Amino acid sequence: MKKLFFIGSLLVAFGFTGFTPFTLLTKSGNEITNSALASDLLSAAFKNHQSDVQVQGKGRVVKILPDDTKGSKHQRFILKMASGQTVLVAHNIDLADRVAGLRVGDTVAFYGEYEWNAKGGVLHRTHHDPHGRHINGWLKHKGVTYQ
Repeated sequence: MKKLFFIGSLLVAFGFTGFTPFTLLTKSGNEITNSALASDLLSAAFKNHQSDVQVQGKGRVVKILPDDTKGSKHQRFILKMASGQTVLVAHNIDLADRVAGLRVGDTVAFYGEYEWNAKGGVLHRTHHDPHGRHINGWLKHKGVTYQ
């Protein structure tokens, strides 16, 4: 309930016209469709230490990190949003294909779950879930969808 109040407050604050539409889903599966920018919601989620927020948006690759090979393997890179905020993408390459040919400066669209941390947050679950326990996510790069 607290999250829905927070999200509802954001929606009122951003208004309902002049922005790119997107859909937001809370962890409980409540869907909120509105017209705020995803980067603004990520900024608000970071500022308010919010996690478990399903988001869709796009950003520019500013750094490519080595893969995380402990446990499930993850391709890692940092996106910079239109707001200036950066977010770490942790894309599970045990469950989805690696984003091919990724370079600094490329634009990547995403649909995944945002988790707060002090450095800007992490975007994960950018893949299908073979067990059906969470919403299927994706990454899009140069016309190819990775899920």
